[in-house]
Amino acid sequence: MRGTSVLSWILIICVCQVAVRSQYYSDTLPYQPRPVLVTNLHFYMHEFTGTTAVVLTQANITSNNSSVPFATLVAVNDPLRTGPEPDSELIGNVQGISLLAGSNASSTQYIEFGFNTGKFNGSSLSVFSRGDPGLAVVGGRGQFAMATGTALFNPILINATNVIIEFNFTVIHY
Repeated sequence: MRGTSVLSWILIICVCQVAVRSQYYSDTLPYQPRPVLVTNLHFYMHEFTGTTAVVLTQANITSNNSSVPFATLVAVNDPLRTGPEPDSELIGNVQGISLLAGSNASSTQYIEFGFNTGKFNGSSLSVFSRGDPGLAVVGGRGQFAMATGTALFNPILINATNVIIEFNFTVIHY
């Protein structure tokens, strides 16, 4: 019993000495924020139904008369281009999911706009928002780290097999 008590005190003293001498913290450094940057981006998303946008699941509702069925989950992997023409320069892609949950074809989307050429090569913008008339930019990677902003969109072409959407992003990043 006496040996256990002595050993316990020795361990307590050693632990106290380690805590006092280790100084696991560092001196406080002054905060030097990076300058805030505002970037405006303009590009087009080209979607091909059944190829780059695929229905993953759909609710079994028999009374659904909408052209876009209620409770449909869609996966997208669409090319981003500099123009509305199918042969315009490819600058990246859009990947994510879209949940069609409204009776008027509204959707909630989690999508990422990735850039693989040019000034923003390797960077991406993350969007999580309802699709009413703009989307909220909630983050990013690469040059768009800690990004916020908005993405306004304008459907250019919507038919049975193709969708082309024009995007205008205003992004605040560091």
